[in-house]
Amino acid sequence: MQAILYIGHGSRMKEAVRQAIEFIEHGKKAISIPIQEICFLELASPSIPEGIKRCAEQGATKIAIVPVLLLTAVHAKIDIPIEIQKAKALYPAIQFEYGKPFGVHSKIIESLLAKIYEKEIKIKEDAMVLLVGRGSSDPDVKHNLAQIAQLLQQRYPFKKVSICFLTAAEPSFEEGLQLAIESRHEQVFVVPYLLFTGILMKSIERTVRQLKTGKQHFILCEYLGYHTNLQEVLIERAVALTNRMCETSEESLE
Repeated sequence: MQAILYIGHGSRMKEAVRQAIEFIEHGKKAISIPIQEICFLELASPSIPEGIKRCAEQGATKIAIVPVLLLTAVHAKIDIPIEIQKAKALYPAIQFEYGKPFGVHSKIIESLLAKIYEKEIKIKEDAMVLLVGRGSSDPDVKHNLAQIAQLLQQRYPFKKVSICFLTAAEPSFEEGLQLAIESRHEQVFVVPYLLFTGILMKSIERTVRQLKTGKQHFILCEYLGYHTNLQEVLIERAVALTNRMCETSEESLE
């Protein structure tokens, strides 16, 4: 029996966990798979081993593991695969297939534009965007966010789209803000590249509130959240993974 296990990041903030669960639950309704469970990497329950156990207890023989993460970094490359290897030893009769995070996707670019349009502010000719990522020591994160920034600038002729990071990568958020101030763009849209609220989002809000920018106008946009395009990416990832598992099973029977 096919199962899907969605893995969210997790957070100390109950609201962030609630938002993640609601986001995934909404996506689950569009997928006709009998067993669908949610778990988290850290800071929230159930854990990945608990999520896998829940699937197994319901009779799963195949588990598609879908990381509900924006970019591919250490969690996606190392932490989740380690847990999968442990699970394979515990459940040798179950087939596991691991998917990929959302990554660089055209629908995410549309979601970023939507977050800017939500502010209902006329975009000026010299407007720039400061895209704020979570950050990671993995160079792929910086490379992918730079790709996303480039695509965003191509879709809408902002004068500039820059990236910065909240942790573990450069430029830092503070450096990104300072560079934006020095650039003298009259209008700066600060767009958090985060799925849900959380401690990092609250930190962004405090920092932007405290800015003293003279004539410059810094506009803080919302995190990505429940946008329809993000739901579609989640469903797309889950369906592609389960279809691949089905094809693999059929080939093994030939």
